[in-house]
Amino acid sequence: MDISSLGSLSSALAQAQTGDAVGTLVLKKAMDIQAQSAMQLIAALPDVPNNPPNLGNSVDIKA
Repeated sequence: MDISSLGSLSSALAQAQTGDAVGTLVLKKAMDIQAQSAMQLIAALPDVPNNPPNLGNSVDIKA
């Protein structure tokens, strides 16, 4: 194995690790933005009206 190829291999590995780290950070940022958007959508939902207390107390099982 040639000594000059070791230097280029080391440089290529360092560059790949940097690229992977940048890709991971971009993915984390995108996931954070998606989570914020989802929370805003949930917060924007209208309140569900309460049902009267007599609804849902009994079930008619005869058909």
